[in-house]
Amino acid sequence: MAHLRTIPFIGSTVFRAWRPELSVWSRVSSTIKNFRPPSKILGNPSHNLQARRTIITARPEASRLASGPAFISKRAFTSGCVQFDQPVRTRGDYKLLTLADLEFFKTALDHRPGSVISSLEGDANQVPQSELDFFNHDWMGKYHGQSKIVLKPKTTEEVSKLVAYCVQQRLAICPQGGNTGLVGGSVPVFDEVILNLGGLSNIRSFDETSGILTADAGCILQNLDDFLNPKGYIVPLDLGAKGSCQIGGNIATNAGGLRLLRYGSLHGSVLGLEVVLPDEKGTLLSSGMKGGLRKDNTGYDLKQLFIGSEGTLGIITGACILTPKRSTFNNVALLLVSNYETIAQVFAQTRTKLGEILSAFEFFDQDCFDLVTAHTNQKKPFEVPEGSKQFYVLIETGGSNKDHDDEKLSDLLESLLDSSTIVDGVLAQDQTQFQSIWSLREQIPEAVGKFGKAYKYDLSLPVSVMYDVVEETRDRFKQKGLLGTEGDKMVKAVLGYGHIGDGNLHINIVSRQWDPEVERAIEPWIYEWVSSKHGSISAEHGLGLMKAPYIGYSKDGKNVEMMRRIKQVFDPHQILNPGKYFL
Repeated sequence: MAHLRTIPFIGSTVFRAWRPELSVWSRVSSTIKNFRPPSKILGNPSHNLQARRTIITARPEASRLASGPAFISKRAFTSGCVQFDQPVRTRGDYKLLTLADLEFFKTALDHRPGSVISSLEGDANQVPQSELDFFNHDWMGKYHGQSKIVLKPKTTEEVSKLVAYCVQQRLAICPQGGNTGLVGGSVPVFDEVILNLGGLSNIRSFDETSGILTADAGCILQNLDDFLNPKGYIVPLDLGAKGSCQIGGNIATNAGGLRLLRYGSLHGSVLGLEVVLPDEKGTLLSSGMKGGLRKDNTGYDLKQLFIGSEGTLGIITGACILTPKRSTFNNVALLLVSNYETIAQVFAQTRTKLGEILSAFEFFDQDCFDLVTAHTNQKKPFEVPEGSKQFYVLIETGGSNKDHDDEKLSDLLESLLDSSTIVDGVLAQDQTQFQSIWSLREQIPEAVGKFGKAYKYDLSLPVSVMYDVVEETRDRFKQKGLLGTEGDKMVKAVLGYGHIGDGNLHINIVSRQWDPEVERAIEPWIYEWVSSKHGSISAEHGLGLMKAPYIGYSKDGKNVEMMRRIKQVFDPHQILNPGKYFL
């Protein structure tokens, strides 16, 4: 044990040391006082749940965009006291793929092996439709397209050729990055041409003085971080899917991630974008790419339109990103809190005492904690009475002066202990412990995926009411007889976790299988609830296919109409990602 550094557990007035050879936490007598080491619904719908309303209707001919997909109301269902019509998407008047189109694509991509994957009948290199499943289906198995072709360009010029041809021929396109999204935004609705950007994977340049990185859209987030690490920099974005997601897709969805509290959103970090526009020339728009200027006050900042546009306005092929310096010293603490209301108090004190070194402030509930520790077989650092419902707070710091940072973190923990704000806590003392504590938070999605089929919602809400929706969702499923551990109950658990630092809650409803009754119990009720609290139905996942009908719960009619006009300017033929974003 002499080589081990102890981990102080706050509240129990003892230190606990991690013993990797036994995979346990052991107690060592001491005292804390000696320690110094996150529908088209035109208009905002009423929140009166007693009112009958229809949120999806056939789009009036006068407002239908040219050549756009048609949507009709067919299936009605009741949620509580409200009857809703769900949209039944019908294919727009796009051209069907032909062998002539296939030949053009192969020629445009120089007949490179693997650059065109086709199941089209008559293709000399035809593959079974099942070989396109990876591209047609989302990773959760919730959304399924029927595209017969995947195109894999390697350069911006090739993307331009492909887009120009598709516009000329009226072939709809589904842009695709790593296909790690959660709302069906990167898979076809019908048989759209899948344009996969994974081949655009070059790092174009990096300025070690300014920290400005220029890279292709298909670069995997983890690869960019690995490239920057030895240079002392970090990508200002950290996601659980960083080993597969691509920076272009991250930008197109305005991904948030675990450290938005420290580094802000991509609207601030992205200095420039290279975008192929959906016109008959495949016009290449470069906005802010020349020089990577941090200040340019000349005209409209067009790149901002494409950040979070989910591939509906143009296809991002390159990006210029401001990367921050990597912290020299990092630490992480895991705290045990008796109730959700106390988390807000902990957050307020944390911001005051840690200031500039605060990198992340995450929380998760008891069900998340139990699920992850069971999934990973990791020993629990806290002894919690069986059946109790505690909450867990993860605090990360990052700075350049270890003594300074340790002292600030120590002062915070002592203050929380003295005020009895927290029940217990653990502080990492080395990289292994750092990663072990972070894994409790980062492996929640994986553990949920192994536990069942998860209906995932990312909501932006005032911190004071964030967890209320989790509790009310549980109550709702119990009242409907759907929630329980018994085999006849469809819903196994309702979990809550997220980023307190930016008011982002992730609520996961884990079902034994995808089930219409479960979905009807959730939607649109959950969007009604969020709207009543003046929140947003999408904090960072985007709208995609899943939330397109419900945009009116976050944006009023004037905003939605202006978005339609912008879409019409950039994509008058509705070629890009039809059926996504809004109806």
